[in-house]
Amino acid sequence: MAEDTSVPRPDVTDMYAVHGVFRDTLGAAPRLVGDIGPDDAARVALIANYYENILSFLAAHHDAEEKLVFPLLRERCAGEDVLLDELVEQHEEAVQLLEEALRTLSAWPSGDASSQKASEDALRALHDQLVRHLDEEEERALPLAAANLSVEEWGALPGHGLANFHGDKIWLILGLIRERMTEDQRAAMLEHMPPPALEMWTGFGEQAFKDYSAEVVVEVAAR
Repeated sequence: MAEDTSVPRPDVTDMYAVHGVFRDTLGAAPRLVGDIGPDDAARVALIANYYENILSFLAAHHDAEEKLVFPLLRERCAGEDVLLDELVEQHEEAVQLLEEALRTLSAWPSGDASSQKASEDALRALHDQLVRHLDEEEERALPLAAANLSVEEWGALPGHGLANFHGDKIWLILGLIRERMTEDQRAAMLEHMPPPALEMWTGFGEQAFKDYSAEVVVEVAAR
C-alpha cells in the first residue's frame, strides 16, 4: 500500500525503548537469578517479583499489538498477511515460554537450587525467542506501522498497556522505558500520560524506581 503523505504519521522509534526493556532485563536473568546465594531469601523474593512485573508488561505489550496494530496492518497492507501470521505465531510461542517462566518463578521462592536453575533457564529461553521476534518486528513491521497508522492509532498503545498491566510496580515499567528513551521522547511521554499516571510518577513513582533499581544494581555489583 502506498504511503499517504497527506496524513501525519507516528514516530514509531519509541518502540525501540520498549523492546530494549525486554532485551536487557531478560538478558540479565543469568546474572540476576543465577548469582543469588542459596540462603538469600530476601534477594530471591526481590528478583522473582521483578521478573513477574516484566512478564506482566510483556503480556500487556503483546496484547496491545494484537488488538491495536496487527488488525490495522492486515486491513491496510495488502500482501503482508504472511508476515503478520508469522508475528502472531511468534507471540503464541512467547506466551508458552512466558507461562513457563511464571510457573518457575512462582515455585522458586520456596524451592531449592533446582527451582532457581529452572527459573534462570525459563527466562533465558524466553529471551532467546523474544530477541529473534523483536528483531523481525523492528525490521519489517515497524516500518509498516509508521507508514500506515495514524498518530492517534499508534498513540493508543501506551494507554492499553497501562490498563492491561497486572503487576504491582507500574512505576518500574515506566522507569525502565524512560531510561531507554531520548529526552524528547521522555518529555512527550509525560505530556501524553493520563493524569492519574502522571501524578503517580511525579509523586512517588520516579523515586521508587530509582531506589528499587539501585537495590538491584548494588546487589549485583557486590557479587
